[in-house]
Amino acid sequence: MLRISHYLRALARPEAGPVLGARGTPGTRPPVVIWNLLRRCNLTCKHCYATSADSEFRDELDTAEALRVIDDLHAAGVKVLILSGGEPLLREDIFELSAYARDKGFFVALSTNGTLIDAGNIAQIVAARYDYVGISIDGLEAVHDDWRQLKGSFAASMHAIDLCRAHDIRVGLRTTLTQYNYPQLPEILALMREHDVQKFYLSHLNYSGRGKRSRKADAHHRMTRDAMGQLFEQAWADVMSGRDTDFVTGNNDADAILLLQWVRERLPQHAARLEKMLRAWGGNASGSGIANIDNTGAVHPDTYWWQHTVGNVRQRSFRDIWLDNPDPLLLRLREHPRAVEGRCAECQWLSICNGNTRTRAWAEGNLWGEDPGCYLSDTEIGLPETRCIPSVQLA
Repeated sequence: MLRISHYLRALARPEAGPVLGARGTPGTRPPVVIWNLLRRCNLTCKHCYATSADSEFRDELDTAEALRVIDDLHAAGVKVLILSGGEPLLREDIFELSAYARDKGFFVALSTNGTLIDAGNIAQIVAARYDYVGISIDGLEAVHDDWRQLKGSFAASMHAIDLCRAHDIRVGLRTTLTQYNYPQLPEILALMREHDVQKFYLSHLNYSGRGKRSRKADAHHRMTRDAMGQLFEQAWADVMSGRDTDFVTGNNDADAILLLQWVRERLPQHAARLEKMLRAWGGNASGSGIANIDNTGAVHPDTYWWQHTVGNVRQRSFRDIWLDNPDPLLLRLREHPRAVEGRCAECQWLSICNGNTRTRAWAEGNLWGEDPGCYLSDTEIGLPETRCIPSVQLA
């Protein structure tokens, strides 16, 4: 995850001190844990990595087991817990689990499609004291409803945002970039202002679950670069105006190199400092700084790795799985820089992006091959120019 506003604020106010969040030695620090509490969802989104549906799934952790997992994570030193699904609000014990985690001192975030937040449960959501509620908006109304495969879902999600903001809950608007919502990005960003949203998270499409079947809708490389430029400009304008917003991207660590290029062009006096910070950050953290627990207790390197399990919290402690006796795949993912192949192996920025998102390479048939989602040209990564970046074209 690239915290764009975090770095730009550090450049604008260097007197504030060093930027926190450097990688450290992989495998020695507890990760951020994204926990899919259940797989059931009231939507069937085209890009769902969990391939969720509105039906019950077998062998999911019950309340007693989930509470033990929270104790287990606390004992392992985990500080940040993101509650996801499926749709987490479909779990009858969601507020019991949330309260228990908060009482343990976790930073607790709720990741939801927003359609189930209404006047009937907003008081419970307020009482849960979530540090952050992320709500997905994948385009304006027609595009969003098409991708979420439910008419009216856009209106319901926007109503949820308004309800949360009316109760002073910090809200993030999350968008997965595709060919279909790329032309709408300026208007999607405008929703932040209109609805007083503090955070915008742009996710690049990852090829797992139903997202693998929807890969033809992935944004072309020129579209992605243009979208990133829009985020950089908006984030910098907000920093300069003192606006309390955060712009973040995920699932394409080439974004960091593009940000460095943008700073070299716009703010060259800060480029060396940013490069130093980005090298300390170290890029993709699947298997080290990010962990995933699915609905059955299986642990994965991140949420897009459900095809590989590194342990199960029903049989082993999270600390044993993640820190004390990690799976061989975790050890390979924690190499820095990783032993990747193709263009990634020869890239001059490998120590910054760390080989990018491995699940897209896996979808191409080679887990350690080059990431097909990298939009940087050969010249930009330090190779002789052999290919051009495709021009913008709509599907």
